[in-house]
Amino acid sequence: MPRTTTLECPGCPPLRALTFDSLGLIKVIESRGERGTPQVVERWGDPVSSKCVLAASFDDRKKDPLLAVARKNREVEVVNPLNGEIHVVFSNVGEDGVQPEDDAISGLHLFRRERSSGSCTLLTCTSKGNASMRSIGVDKSTADSASISVTKTWKVCGSGNVLCSKVDGSENYAVFGGKGVEVNLWDLENSTKIWTAKPPPKNSLGIFTPSWFTCTTFLSNDDHRKFVAGTNSHQVHLYDISAQRRPVLSFDFRETAIKAITEDQDGHTIYTGNGSGDLASFDMRTGKLLGCFIGKCSGSIRSIARHPELPVIASCGLDSYLRLWDIKTRQLLSAMKVETPMYAEMMLWGIWFKSQSCQCKIACGAAISFDVWVVEVFLKQHLTNVVFDSNFVDKEVAATAQNANEIQTTEVQTEDEMRTLPVKRKKASKEKREKKKKSEESKETIVLKSKKKSRKHKREICDDS
Repeated sequence: MPRTTTLECPGCPPLRALTFDSLGLIKVIESRGERGTPQVVERWGDPVSSKCVLAASFDDRKKDPLLAVARKNREVEVVNPLNGEIHVVFSNVGEDGVQPEDDAISGLHLFRRERSSGSCTLLTCTSKGNASMRSIGVDKSTADSASISVTKTWKVCGSGNVLCSKVDGSENYAVFGGKGVEVNLWDLENSTKIWTAKPPPKNSLGIFTPSWFTCTTFLSNDDHRKFVAGTNSHQVHLYDISAQRRPVLSFDFRETAIKAITEDQDGHTIYTGNGSGDLASFDMRTGKLLGCFIGKCSGSIRSIARHPELPVIASCGLDSYLRLWDIKTRQLLSAMKVETPMYAEMMLWGIWFKSQSCQCKIACGAAISFDVWVVEVFLKQHLTNVVFDSNFVDKEVAATAQNANEIQTTEVQTEDEMRTLPVKRKKASKEKREKKKKSEESKETIVLKSKKKSRKHKREICDDS
């Protein structure tokens, strides 16, 4: 009997994610059960290239959630993320009513704080730096009767193109950056710029390279003073506005442009994806590479999302795959069982998997059995964004948990009842009673005999004396 090795992975937990692609489609991916496989359960919209989704913002509260989507045709939609129903549609045009074709929306944020059930506030920013805040009255009955009012407008930059923006956790500050635009921090309450980064110095040949920021995020939701920015020259910069105007920490990651960055909940870890499909995590306290995620993506990564409760991140990009990763192991979430003879354990590098199938190539002649569910979903179009629904509850898992709790409570109740019930003493049988009497009589006879012997012995000693 050959010696075998078994490897077990936890599988994909119950979750719900929404993806957005280059044809304007919104797809809902759900994983049900304790070790389920993600599947596309709904698709919203029609495939039109002019409706490519450029930015998305999700307010996933339990009551009355909302989803904001910015499209290539300069339209912004406010959608119900539960059923795909469109509440509001408006065009992001300037005061003169004319917007150039190259001034697309590059930043979008749906404010979560102080949002009533019938209204919301949106922040939009175009590639030319035209930022505006709108107050929208959401009418669930029809999308045409919604009231839209522009509350604030300002200019983020005088030249260059804004490519990325991010609002902090308190929703009081926002950072902007782009091609030829240094990262700058704005106070949204007063619409004033409070900090601007200093341009990089010239190199050893005296050549000045203008800044080209592609993505940015705040390091923590509680601190707006520290944020991270990725550049087109495959660099990651950490800025601290309380320290200096230049990066306090900077390092390179591979050799292609940084395309996506997101922060972890611990306040010091970030996840970075580049144009060649590499995904890695870094500790921004030291700039140390914690590790690369195992499983090469075949296209540029355009969006990374961190699940607010589960130890899971999602990545998507130009290879049309949505991939779900385990943060602890940095591997694709899967339920994989591998059994091989002992001499073939070191030869597993010859195994490869193709999407969700179980095709494999073995570098040795040993027999191997597989049971694989790789968590990567092929969605056909180039993906631009992904978001998680943190309030998704799997009914099957909830029902099983409820049944388990009910069974546990009934067991506890039965134990308590058994303890409280009076215990009846069993009557001893006649045989046991007779045995007890005989044993007692035998003990008494033995004691009497021993006393008689001791008396006789004493008498004999007295006679001899």
